[in-house]
Amino acid sequence: MSTAVTANTTKRASGGSFLIEDLLPEDIFTPEDFSTEQKQIAQMTIDFAEEKILPRAQEIEEKHFEVSRSLMREAGELGLLSVDVPEEYGGLELDKVTSALIADKIAVSGSFSVTFSAHAGIGTLPLVWYGTPQQKEKYLAKIASGEWIAAYALSESSAGSDAMNIRTQAVLSPDGKHYILNGEKMWISNAGMANLFTVFAKIDGEKFTAFLIEAGTPGLTVCAEEHKLGIRGSSTCPLRLEDCKVPVENLLGEAGKGHHIAFNVLNVGRYKLAAAAIGGARKSFRDGVRYAKDRIAFGKSITSFGLVQEKIADSAAGIYAGEALVYRTVGAIDAALAGLDKTSPSFVQDVQKRIEEFAVECSILKVWGSEMLERVVDQMLQLHGGYGYVEEFPAERSYRDARINRIFEGTNEINRLIITGWMIKRALQGRLALLPAIKRVMDEVMAGPGTRTVYEGPLAEERALLASAKKLGLFCSGAASQKYGNDLAEQQEVMGALADILIEVLTLESTILRTEKMAGRNQLAINMTKYYAARSFRIVETAAERVIAAVAEGDMLRTQMAIFRRLAKHEPVNTVTLGREIAAVMVEAGRYTI
Repeated sequence: MSTAVTANTTKRASGGSFLIEDLLPEDIFTPEDFSTEQKQIAQMTIDFAEEKILPRAQEIEEKHFEVSRSLMREAGELGLLSVDVPEEYGGLELDKVTSALIADKIAVSGSFSVTFSAHAGIGTLPLVWYGTPQQKEKYLAKIASGEWIAAYALSESSAGSDAMNIRTQAVLSPDGKHYILNGEKMWISNAGMANLFTVFAKIDGEKFTAFLIEAGTPGLTVCAEEHKLGIRGSSTCPLRLEDCKVPVENLLGEAGKGHHIAFNVLNVGRYKLAAAAIGGARKSFRDGVRYAKDRIAFGKSITSFGLVQEKIADSAAGIYAGEALVYRTVGAIDAALAGLDKTSPSFVQDVQKRIEEFAVECSILKVWGSEMLERVVDQMLQLHGGYGYVEEFPAERSYRDARINRIFEGTNEINRLIITGWMIKRALQGRLALLPAIKRVMDEVMAGPGTRTVYEGPLAEERALLASAKKLGLFCSGAASQKYGNDLAEQQEVMGALADILIEVLTLESTILRTEKMAGRNQLAINMTKYYAARSFRIVETAAERVIAAVAEGDMLRTQMAIFRRLAKHEPVNTVTLGREIAAVMVEAGRYTI
C-alpha cells in the first residue's frame, strides 16, 4: 500500500507547529513523492474524468441525474468511491494522499465533483467511523460500489455555521423501537438522488445525535431542487421530516455524541475540498490558456501581451503552491496515521484524533484552496473577454461553480476564526510551544536591530521572506494577546488578519520546501516559487499592518510600526520577468505543467 511510502518521506509533525518549527525539504511529502500506485490511480482518475465525465458535462449541468448516477456506478466499479472504506466492507482502504488525489483529478466538472465528494466524503465517512458492524454490513458495500448514493444532512435555515443550534428533534417512541424525527434540513447535496441520509437531530431537544435514514422512509420528504448560482448539475434540496420513524438500530454512534461525527468529518472534507479546488483550477487554466493561444488581437495571439502573461503566471504559480500545500498536509496526516494498529478497539478513535491534530492545517487548506480557485477562474474568464461571459464557453460555468467553495465545509470566515482560535487553544493547553516562541521574538525585536540570517541557494531571498513572515506572525500574535488578553477571540477582524498570516506562512513554506526538494534542478519551479513568494509576503505585510493598527496607538503604534518595517525589510523581486518566463512555458504546453 502507498501509506508506507508516504510515511517514510514525511517527518511526523504536530499540528500547528509550522509557525514555530523550521523543516527541511526531506521532512515533507510533495507531489514528486507520489508512489507508482498513487500515480496509476491518479492516471486512471484522469482518464475517467476526461473520457466519461467531460463528454457528458452538459447533460449533468441540465440535471439529468440518471447520468450522474450512472457515472457514480462507473466510478464505483473503478474503486474511486471506496478508497476510505475498509476492505471487509468492499473498500480499498488506501491512504489519505490517494483519496485527495482522486478528489483532485476528478474535479473537471464542478457539479459532478460536488456529487462525488458529498458521497465519498461526508456521505460515507460517518458510517465508516461510527457505524455498527450491522450498519456497515447493510450499507457500506452499496455505497462503495455506487449502487446507493449517500447524503449528509446537517444544515438548517437557522443553523449553518452554528451547527449546534439545529432545531430538528427526535423523540423515542413509547414502544422503544423507533425515534420520531421532526424538523427540516436545508441545502443538502445529493438529496434528490440519495438512497441514504446521515441526518442530525437533538434527542428530546438536547442530545445532538446522528441517524441513518433511508430514502422512502415514511415522514421523510425530499423537497424541490434549489435553483443555484453554480454547481447546477448537482442535486441540492431541502428535507422535511414529519413524524419520520427511524428504527433505533439506525442511530449512528452514541446518543448525544453527534457533534463528534459532524466536526471530525469536516476536517477530511476541508482538505478534500482544497484538493478538488486544485483540480478545478487546472481545468480552468487549461481552458483559458488554450483559448488565449488561439485568440488573435492586433494581429497576434493575446498570449504575447504582458498583462495576459501576468494572469497566466499568477494562476500557474497559485496552482503550484496549492499542490505543495495540499500534499504536504495530507502527507503529514498519512505519516501520523502510519503507526496505528488496525486491530486495536480504539483504532477509529485514534484515526480521528490524529486527523484532528491537523485541524488548523485543514482549515488553512480549505480557505486558501477556495480563494486560489476563485482567483484563477476569474483571471481565466478575463482572458476570454466577452466570450467568457456567455454559456457557450466553459469559463462562465467555472466562474459560477467556484463560488460555493468559500461557503462549503464551513464558511471561510468561520475557518479563519478556527485557524487562529485553535492555535491559541493549543498554546494555552501546552500542546504547542507558541507562547515561548512569541516571547523569544518579542525579546528579540525589543532588543533592537540584530544580525540578519543569511540564506544560500536559489531561494535564499524567499527563505528570508519566510523567516520574516514567521516572526511577523509571532510578533503580531504577541501584540494582539497583550492588547486583548482572553477577549482576543471576540476581535474577529484581528483574528482574521492573524489567520491570513498563518495561511501564507504554511503555503509559502510548503512551496519553498517542495522546490528545494527538487534540489534546484527545476528552473520553472524556482520561478513559480519566487513569483508566489512576492505575492504571499504582500498579504502578510497587509495583515500585519492591520493587526498593529488595531492594537496600538500613539507612541506604541510608532514603535511597533518601526519593528514591523525592520522585520518586513526586503528587496523586491522582478515579477515581470519571472511572469513572462512562467507564462511562456505554460503557453507552449497549452496547460499547467511542471
